[in-house]
Amino acid sequence: MDPGSAPDFDDLPKVEGQPQGCAWGFFDKDGKKDVHGTLNFLTPKIVAAAAAEVKDGVSISLNWPLNGIKFPLPGRKAPVHRPHPLRDMGMDCEGWDDELEFNTQFSSQWDSLCHITRDGVTYNGLKPTKEGLSVQSTSENPLPTIEHWHSRGGVVGRGVLIDWKRYHEETAGTPYHPLDGYRITPEDVEKVAKHQGVEFKHGDILIIRTGYTEMLEAPTPEDFVKFQAMTLSGLHGTTDTARWVWNHRFAAVAGDAHGFEALPALKPDGTPGDISDLVLHAWFLNQFGMPIGELWDLKALGEYTKKTGRYSFMLTSAPLNHPGLVASPPNALAVF
Repeated sequence: MDPGSAPDFDDLPKVEGQPQGCAWGFFDKDGKKDVHGTLNFLTPKIVAAAAAEVKDGVSISLNWPLNGIKFPLPGRKAPVHRPHPLRDMGMDCEGWDDELEFNTQFSSQWDSLCHITRDGVTYNGLKPTKEGLSVQSTSENPLPTIEHWHSRGGVVGRGVLIDWKRYHEETAGTPYHPLDGYRITPEDVEKVAKHQGVEFKHGDILIIRTGYTEMLEAPTPEDFVKFQAMTLSGLHGTTDTARWVWNHRFAAVAGDAHGFEALPALKPDGTPGDISDLVLHAWFLNQFGMPIGELWDLKALGEYTKKTGRYSFMLTSAPLNHPGLVASPPNALAVF
């Protein structure tokens, strides 16, 4: 589908039992439920146009180390790496194998469309279960998990960096910290884009740099004070995620009526709610079918775009290919 032909938010076909703006069924074809969501907008024409961004022969990894977070994260285990000598494995030769055990949400990641559910239902009205996510082959998996992306050749498109961190530091005249609760509105995104000389195009992959991973990678005593004050355990103990994020002062794209005013607050039963029911994270994954990348390493990307004055590039991403994956390291590259 040509992304330029997609209807506006208010014109999306109504989905019974869901609020206006739900995209369930929009990408379905021949009676088969879609599992790719907005990745359908990455058409051959869009990918070919993205290739025109490659001029310098420079590629930049956007992948934070799997052990980038150096302190315990409640509910998620840190990676464990186990090297094994080949002789210890019964092989008659010298050398090494290794094993790596990790939580796919612990470092740079893509969230699949199965990550967030409401009343047990995820994107396109599908219902993930532990049994359903434990499938042994993609062919038997109707859920919108990440390995389906490989049937499309992974993710390739035009990436655009909005360097909010640098813009704020250079223009605001006040200190910036990613845990000081900055609400990045659509107007802010457009303002930074204009400052950078960026023109958005259909099918763009939007990346916003807040400096969060950079802070986590080398936290100062001040950072630890701010982080400890957030009481991380609250994230896993509250159903009011929107209010938790707001109260704990992450710098993030605003998810309220002043930010994305077109998005109505949503209760789990699909009826209108108050502002605390609106979380863009849940809406994008569950209602829009739009994958979300998190904790990407954007420092080198920010430095190169500043140096060259070019904030658009070709982006490639090949996530892990295993049946039923809810999330995956992105294995993402920005190519200039």
